[in-house]
Amino acid sequence: MPCPCNPQVNYSDCCKKAHTDIRSVATAEALMRSRYSAFVLGDIDYLQKSHHSTTRPNKIEKRRIKTWAKAVNWLKLEVLYTSEGSETDSSGTVEFKAYYMENGQMGVIYEKSNFSKENGHWVYVDGVHRNL
Repeated sequence: MPCPCNPQVNYSDCCKKAHTDIRSVATAEALMRSRYSAFVLGDIDYLQKSHHSTTRPNKIEKRRIKTWAKAVNWLKLEVLYTSEGSETDSSGTVEFKAYYMENGQMGVIYEKSNFSKENGHWVYVDGVHRNL
C-alpha cells in the first residue's frame, strides 16, 4: 500500500513505523507526515498520542476530529517549508498544505505547525491554519 504522505513510498516503509512506535520518529517533518497519514487512515488514537499533552484534544473534540477525518476524501500532502525539527533539535516548525474533497468540493488546509519533544519524542503542539 502506498503511504498517504508520499505515494512513492510504501506505507510499511514510512508512516507505519511511526504509527507502531512513535519513538521511531526522527524529525518534526516525519511526525507531521505521520499525522497526515493518521488522518487519512482514521487513526485517531495515534493523533492523540502524537499531540502535546498540554494541547491534546479532549474526548468530545476527539470524536469530532474522527467524524470529520472519515467524512472527507484526502487527496495529497504538500510540505512547503521546514524550520529546525531535526533529530538534535527540541522544537521545529513545518508548513504544509493538505488537499481533500468534501461534499464534492476540493478543500485545502494550509498550516504552519509547531512541534516539540515531549518524553523523548516529537509531538504536535499547535499551529496556525486556514482553509483555502
